[in-house]
This record gives sequence, C-alpha cells and structure tokens, in this order.
Amino acid sequence: MPGTDRGSGRDRFSTATRLRILGQQTAARVYRSQSRRQARRSRLTGRAALLALVLCSLIVALAYPIRQYVSQRAEIGEMERQREQARERVERLRDLKARWQDDAYAQQQIRKRLHYVLPGETGYTVVEPGADEQSRAEQGARGPAGQPWYANVWDTVDKADRTAAPRQ
Repeated sequence: MPGTDRGSGRDRFSTATRLRILGQQTAARVYRSQSRRQARRSRLTGRAALLALVLCSLIVALAYPIRQYVSQRAEIGEMERQREQARERVERLRDLKARWQDDAYAQQQIRKRLHYVLPGETGYTVVEPGADEQSRAEQGARGPAGQPWYANVWDTVDKADRTAAPRQ
C-alpha cells in the first residue's frame, strides 16, 4: 500500500495531515458538546413560554371561583346539618304535642309540676336535706319582703312616680 510502512505499521502521512485530522476530530467533539448544550438551553422555546403563561393565567383566573365553590360547599354542609337538627327538634315537639293531647299525661304533668291533688287526696311536700340553705338563697334573691325581683322593680317605678312633683 502506498503511504504506509509495512514493517512498522505506521502512517507515512505528514505531521500536518495528522494535525489536520486531529483538529477535525476535536472540532467534531466540540461541535457535538455545543449542540448538546444548545439542545438543553433551547428547550424553553417561545411555544413553551406561551404555554406556561397560559397555564399560569388559568390558575390565577380559576383560583377565586374554586375558593368560592369550596366555601359554598362548606356552607351547604352546615345548612344541611342545621336542617337535620331542626327536623329532629320538630319531631320531638310533635311527639310532645301528641303526649299532651292525652288526658292522662296532661293530668300527670299537672299534678307533678303544679302539685295539684284530686278531691279527697292529701298532698305532701317532701323537703330534702339541705333545702333550707337553698330556700334562704332563693329568699335573698327575691329581695325585700320576699317579693320577686320584677315586683320590686315595679314598686320602685311607682315610688318614683309618686314622689315626682307635678310640673306647671
């Protein structure tokens, strides 16, 4: 083969040729690394930036309505709970009303609460131990002359009305 030394297996090309080939290989490596860097750098294109801008604006535009939706769902849940409580209270009151329609229940409650007795019966009031201190506390709350507080208020209004001199 021309240009090669058979004994040594080396190229007979000149040093300049070898340097040129070496320079081309180095330039190819540099070009490949630059193209990789450019590929990494150029991932954010104009389209990608526009897409990111559209997504951000959608998030901002939808944030308030979504927050309103969540708060309104919470209000609806609270109102449903209140409605359920009101329905249960109505049912209890209907049951109570139906019980009061029964004469035996009404008579039992009247006797229990108002201490009524039927003719011919003897009524007893049982005083529990320690009730004396409780009755004294109630008596003190009633004010002077053992009257309830509202009677005392009216008495002071009447007194103030009587002591005021008529204007002329």
